Amino acid sequence: MWPAMISEWRRRQQLLRAAVRIRRPRAARVRPGALPGALPPPEGAERPRISVLTFTREEVAELEAKDVDEALAAAHPAGVTWINVDGLGEPAVLSRLGEHFGLHPLAVEDALNVPQRPKVERYPAHFFIVLRMIRQGAEMQEEEQVSVFFGQDFVVTVQERAGGDVFNPVRDAIRLGRGRVRESGADYLAYLLLDAVVDGYFPVLEGISGRAETLEVDAIAAAGQETLFGIQRLRHDLLTLRRAVWPIREEIAILQRDDSPLIGAETRVFLRDAYDHALQALEVVESLREMAATVMEVYLSAQNQRLNSVMKVLTVIATLFIPLTFIASIYGMNFEFMPELHWRYGYAFALGLMAVATAVMVLYFRRRGWW
Repeated sequence: MWPAMISEWRRRQQLLRAAVRIRRPRAARVRPGALPGALPPPEGAERPRISVLTFTREEVAELEAKDVDEALAAAHPAGVTWINVDGLGEPAVLSRLGEHFGLHPLAVEDALNVPQRPKVERYPAHFFIVLRMIRQGAEMQEEEQVSVFFGQDFVVTVQERAGGDVFNPVRDAIRLGRGRVRESGADYLAYLLLDAVVDGYFPVLEGISGRAETLEVDAIAAAGQETLFGIQRLRHDLLTLRRAVWPIREEIAILQRDDSPLIGAETRVFLRDAYDHALQALEVVESLREMAATVMEVYLSAQNQRLNSVMKVLTVIATLFIPLTFIASIYGMNFEFMPELHWRYGYAFALGLMAVATAVMVLYFRRRGWW
């Protein structure tokens, strides 16, 4: 019996940890007292993988670079260069990219010092955007910071780790020449990346919506600890999504209103569409948060209903024993002059009286609909 109880306890502890867990690598924090712009030392971060994609209207070239110098050498002087870095294990890589493209040291520091709040910062020669990319993994929701630098003819994206992102549709559009990406500049490519992050929220929201519907049924049918843990995990995931979606709407609005020559008039039109997508995602998040609150209320109501049913049964049982206890207490007083003590049928009479009292009370409870 004890091994089974220990195994069940461990399983419940795992469910509890999974309810509030979200995949996040160790952040590379700046040490207290460090100078502004100082790059934080890597602590448990992955070794970076660098990929380069350059394109013009006529041609496209791709490269998996061995180091940052090889990546910079592959930049196209007359086209748009997109350099993607997966992993924050070598701050020197971003430092070298910052020197080449003129990236501000504070922006480079923020790209390494994760997690940052989503934001947009404008510098004389480039923009710096921080995004939250969220994907649904096999067991849990995965969150990752994506930093985007873009200037006149370059885009640099920095991701926390390798293992996939939401930018494959953008890569395919560049390779196959779909849309207007190869006819536009770096600002349009940055818009596509931002829009891809926003569109990546919707599959996650669909999965959360399905989980919410399932939990709503479970809350009524079989409200147990697993259901409670599922509701708590659902609310945690929605809070994470809200923290990502709410700021990105403001980011797009800032890019729309900015009068920098780095953002063309045509790109601003497309940014309006991205803004609509972000607003739609935010509305879905808020609706699901209300649904999660409703599911929790349903769960608590179901638990109260079950508790009331148990208390009702116990109350009826206790009430039935009240007259029985009264009768037994009378005949247990042991007075000397009690007629029934010397009566031959006194014992049977007491039992019969108890049975009749119980039957009368049961019939009364059923007639009143109490049981």
